[in-house]
Parts: sequence; C-alpha cells; structure tokens
Amino acid sequence: MAEPTQPLLTGSNSSSPRSLDDTIESYIGSFGWAQFLQAALVSFSGVFDAQQTFISVFTDSEPTWHCTDSNSICHESISNICILPKTAWSWDYSPHVSVISEWGLQCAGSFVKGLPESSFFVGCLIGGLVLSTLADSSLGRKNMLFLSCLVMAISTMLTVFSPNIWVYAVLRFVNGFGRATIGTCALVLSTELVGKKWRGRVGIMSFFGFMLGFLSLPLMAYMNRGSSWRILYAWTSIPTIIYCVLVRFFVCESPRWLFVRGRREEAISILKRVASIPSTDVSSGGAISMSFSSLPFEEDEEKPSTNVNIFTTMKVLVEKRWALKRLSAVMAIAFGIGLVYYGMPLALSNLDFNIYLSAAFNALMDLPANLITLFLVDKLSRRNALIGFTALGGVSSVLIFALQNMRIGNHGALQLALELISYFSACSAFNMEMIYTIELFPTCVRNSAIAMARQALVLGGVFSPIMVAAGRKNAFWSFGLFGLAIGLLGLFAVGLPETRGSDLCDTMDEEECKDRRSKVAVNNVIA
Repeated sequence: MAEPTQPLLTGSNSSSPRSLDDTIESYIGSFGWAQFLQAALVSFSGVFDAQQTFISVFTDSEPTWHCTDSNSICHESISNICILPKTAWSWDYSPHVSVISEWGLQCAGSFVKGLPESSFFVGCLIGGLVLSTLADSSLGRKNMLFLSCLVMAISTMLTVFSPNIWVYAVLRFVNGFGRATIGTCALVLSTELVGKKWRGRVGIMSFFGFMLGFLSLPLMAYMNRGSSWRILYAWTSIPTIIYCVLVRFFVCESPRWLFVRGRREEAISILKRVASIPSTDVSSGGAISMSFSSLPFEEDEEKPSTNVNIFTTMKVLVEKRWALKRLSAVMAIAFGIGLVYYGMPLALSNLDFNIYLSAAFNALMDLPANLITLFLVDKLSRRNALIGFTALGGVSSVLIFALQNMRIGNHGALQLALELISYFSACSAFNMEMIYTIELFPTCVRNSAIAMARQALVLGGVFSPIMVAAGRKNAFWSFGLFGLAIGLLGLFAVGLPETRGSDLCDTMDEEECKDRRSKVAVNNVIA
C-alpha cells in the first residue's frame, strides 16, 4: 500500500507546522522566469510614474525671449520682461511651447505660476491618504496598481485639452491623486512575489523603472522643442493606457495578501503559476494545498481579516507603540530625503545650466544609485547604509551653499558636481529606505506603512519649490536647509532595528514575537 502523501515543509519529525512565510518561501524562494516577467511588468509602472512627476519641468518652464528691434529700452530692461511693451520683444519659439507663454503668465505671481505643480503634489498627498490602505484591505495590490495607472492615464490625456491654467491645475491634481499609490503598490507587489533572497534585488527593479521614465523625459522634451507642450502630455498618456491593459490581464495578485485575506484557493492558483519548482512537483497530489492546510493560523486569523475596513491598518499602526515608533522614524527620514530628491532638480535653475542637460544628468544619477543599492543591498546593514547616504547628501548640499557664498572664482562646475552627489545620495537613501520599510512591517500593514513613508517624501516635494524660490536670493533657504534636513533627519534610523536577512512577517503578532526573540538573542550575546 502506498505511503500517504506528506505535506511539503511539514516532515514527519516536525513538532509543529511552519509559518505562512516558510511555506510560501518553499515555492517562490528561487527566482524563475515567471517571477522575473511579473516583477518586470509591475516595475515598469515606474516609467510612467516618473514622467508625470517631472513633466512640469519642461511644460511649465518659462521660455527664452529676445528683443524684436534695437530699442534701447528693451536692452536696458532685458531682465524684466513685464515692463516692456509687447511690441518690443518676442518669444524665441512659438508661444505654445509652454503653459507660461501660451496663456500669457510671464508676469503672473509665483502662486499662479506654481499652482499646477503644487496641485500635483497636493493630489499626491490626498491620494496617498485616501487610497493607501485600499491595497491592504479591500482592493489588493494588483487592482490598486491598475486603478492608479488608469486614473493617471486618463487625466494625462485630458490635460492635452486644458483651456486655461485653472483647468490645467485641476487635472494635475487629479493626476497626482491617481499617481499617489503607483510606486507603493509596484514595490510591494513585486517583492511579495519572490522569496527573501531576491527581495532586495527585485525591489530595485521598481527604481530602475522610475529612472528610465525620468531619463526619457529630457529626450522627449528635446525632440518636442519648439512644439506645443500638449504633445508631450499626449506622448506620455498613450503608452500608459496600453500599460493599464497589460496590468489588467497579465499581472498576478500577491499570494501573501490573498492568504492573509482568507482567499486560499486563489493564492494557491497564483503560486502554481509563478512557482520556481518544477510544475510536476507543484501539481502532483495537491502538495501546495496540503502545505497550507496545515498552517495553524489559517482558520483563526485569516477569516476575521476579511472584515477589515479601509482605516483599520492605519489604526493598528498607531495603536501599537513599536509600529508607531518605526512609522514616525521612516516618515521623518523620508521627509528629509524628499526635500532633496524633488528640490535638487528644481534648484538647477539657480545654478544656470541647460535645462535638458541638467535634467538628463540628474536622471542618470539614478543609475549608479540603483546599481550600488542593487549590489550592496544584501551586504550592507540597512540602518548604517541609510545613515551614510543621508549624511553624504547633507554634506554635499551644505557645501553648495558655502560655495555660493564665496566671492572668489567661478565654482559653477563644482557646484553641479556637488548637486549631482547630493541627488545621488537622496536616490540611494530613498531606495534603501523603501526596502527597509518593507522589512520593518508585516504584510497586514506593509502597503500602508510604505504609503505613509512615500507621503512624507511627497510632503518634502510640496515644500521644496517654495524653498528653491527663496534660495534664489539666499542659497541657505534652498541648499543650506536641504542639507541640514536630510542629514539630521537621517539620524532617526539609529533607533530602528536591523532587518537584513530577516523573514517577512504576515501579522502584527508574528512581528512582535520576532522582536522578542531578537532582543533575547542580543541580551544573551551581551551576557
């Protein structure tokens, strides 16, 4: 008589069933082609995310102009276009190249000129608060990613038909609202489809997608120079719509989220699709189903979780003291990173460099940042690396302020080099913090925690344009404060636990048990 089939990962000598993380790890611990394609497709959302984040650098810029005759008044007042008669000057290109020239906003106040960009970041903030917990509660990672990309794509296409600055600002708000959760969902979904060995490397794929999108913008804008700014929005909206279709039909939901939500059969079906073990082993004897049926918390914990409402995850994060401490720390660090990450590209105008080249140089800084993070993510302490990157960014930014206050020599090239180092440090710190945050929080609240960290990052983006404007008269208010903020706030990482090589937990209780075991281990070493 044949021996009864034994559930995988639960050998006859096992005293107790293993955890959900252990069981899933058995099937997705390696990295196969199915997982690579899923992670690559999900991470490609970063391309469209970056394009909409930085597109206003070109569409909302103030075009160059020239005098139309040899009128002495025009030449004497060349730095102030607003006091010149309209017949004395003309734009270098067609007025349609920018919203500023098309709608005659060259003499408008800074509030009106900056309204579309501010509206976009305010939309990101509100969208993140409203939508962030949906990926953990009712919609899931895949559906939230699809919805976010769809809203962003539709609002981008509608922006092409904006009749004035006010409608344009409203559509930018909607665009930011929809875009708010794309990075979070892509990062969490891609990393939850692989085992812990590949988690860090797969997490970097999202950042490569964002870099590619940022790098594509100067090229697209240069090709579109002299043409309407509306064309740039059309060029970025159509591929986004196509991508939404691909997400809807080809991206898998996170099996971890499905198990936590009590949808075991759907999770097993997805594991069979992406499992990196041979298909014959996956399908024979219902091995996967038997493995998960042995988990002790399946009946006790998953069913109640199906009644979780939208705000439950945020309530849990606030009520648990250790979770609130971690969340406060990562949000403080993210705010400092956001000031530099969004502020440095905007402050390039203060250094007087070509807008296409400067944006391209900054986009290229994402490449070494991503490569260094990719190769060091499994070798360096998360905490120490985060502190190091934020410190480097802070010192570089403060040095720019110091150079601008020196009256001897021309330090333009050195200032640009320091700006690139500071932006590179912010990119690296952002990459490391997102991976760090994934490992600091369990599955039931992970998406919400990362969303809040990204909200803090965007909040830095809201303040950075104001600081850049003030820094045109005194560099301390831009580069000086950028450096102090990212350097000092980065020190909040000192109080966070190290997570390199640790298992991902699925519930708050599991995370607390892991912390207790870690503290006991540390005390034993000290003793």
